[in-house]
Amino acid sequence: MFRPCIDLHEGKVKQIVGGTLANEPESLRTNFVSDRPARWYAELYRGDGLRGGHVIMLGPGNDLQARAALEAYPAGLQVGGGINLENAGSWLDAGASHVIVTSWLFPAGQLDRQRLRDLVSAIGADKLVLDLSCRRRQGHYWVVTERFQKFTEVVLGSELLAELAPSCAEFLIHAVDVEGLCRGIDLELVGSLGAWATRPITYAGGANSLADLETVTRLGGGKVDLTIGSALDIFGGTGVRYAEAVAFNRRSQVPKPFN
Repeated sequence: MFRPCIDLHEGKVKQIVGGTLANEPESLRTNFVSDRPARWYAELYRGDGLRGGHVIMLGPGNDLQARAALEAYPAGLQVGGGINLENAGSWLDAGASHVIVTSWLFPAGQLDRQRLRDLVSAIGADKLVLDLSCRRRQGHYWVVTERFQKFTEVVLGSELLAELAPSCAEFLIHAVDVEGLCRGIDLELVGSLGAWATRPITYAGGANSLADLETVTRLGGGKVDLTIGSALDIFGGTGVRYAEAVAFNRRSQVPKPFN
């Protein structure tokens, strides 16, 4: 299934090459900057019945745009970027269906299980999406944090997903090394996610055609959804027409094969 997105950077909807999101502005590679506000995209997704898209705040200065999107599509969008125990509830109150959490759960490069327990106790596992975005190194996929720049000491795999599944509703996983490049998806990672999945997973990274959506559905065994960003025509891309992605979803409305 296709999952939509609204990526926010410096108060604007953008498409960015994920691996370049360092602190130095000169290193950032931007594929697209929209002249439309986040609300416009939220209203579009709402009108087409697309649920479960994510609003990601890439750094400061994005709260107003994120809240406007959630107001336009209450309970239809997830929100992430700087989410922690103190502010998670307020984002749910603002209209998010789920909060997406990553860096706050991995201080000092390790998973803080007490923080996770506290967060689940506060908002419930059914409102939590765990972002386990990763980069490949030494033959493994390692969870990365801090806008995809910092490697943790945590390897993404079946054991990690099995441990975390009772504590969340879904996982969001960007393949950071191909994110925003429109050069094709990470086939190995998608296939592995399909084998490991015991919760819904949204994969993001590299999609450049409708065939990628079909491939993710097949390799993921129907358990893995795909976010398409820079390749979409609504984000200035030429690889995928938004209307085609919506039509794919309407043809594929079947329950996910979880036991």
